[in-house]
Amino acid sequence: MTAAAPDAPSGRGTGRLERVIALRVREYRRAAGLSIAEMATLVGVSKAMLSKIENSQTSCSLATLERIADGLKVPVTALFRGVDSDREAVYVPAGHGAQIVRRGTRVGHHYQLLGELRGPRKRLEAVLVTLTESSEVFPLFQHPGVEVLYMLEGEMVYGHGDARYTMRPGDTLQFDGEGPHGPDELVALPIKFLSVTVLDAPPQT
Repeated sequence: MTAAAPDAPSGRGTGRLERVIALRVREYRRAAGLSIAEMATLVGVSKAMLSKIENSQTSCSLATLERIADGLKVPVTALFRGVDSDREAVYVPAGHGAQIVRRGTRVGHHYQLLGELRGPRKRLEAVLVTLTESSEVFPLFQHPGVEVLYMLEGEMVYGHGDARYTMRPGDTLQFDGEGPHGPDELVALPIKFLSVTVLDAPPQT
């Protein structure tokens, strides 16, 4: 039986392992500033083989992966990073966030939930807040955790404790949610801002 070439594929790759290796090889190659041709020459595999690896079209040998890792000056285990665990993601198309009710709803604040992620220690919630002509100021919010505001449209003065911050598009404000906070003056309507809150997750039972 004729031995396979060192970079010969062992079969068409279609699984999660091949996809993760493809992502990592491409990621490290680009970080090194190398083209596929340059990296192929550096590690001693064909350009076609390297292209197949980066497109998860082959299950290459461990020896080939070791040569790639050596050429990129990373441990071979780095090419498997992410294969042992699923990573949660939340995707919400434009205009499809759920409408939710908060304390400010009764004074005309409009809340659209853009997503929520729960981990073993933290919980993250992203909300799009819209204030219009029917909205009133309501600087009385308090909650655990840390909140980040990113101003998208309009202008407002936002209060946190005794401090006041003029918020215009592109401005960011991060604060401790335990301090009383909320819009103190609605300067230019409509106002839209992204609110991201990070909370400690409750202990699992």
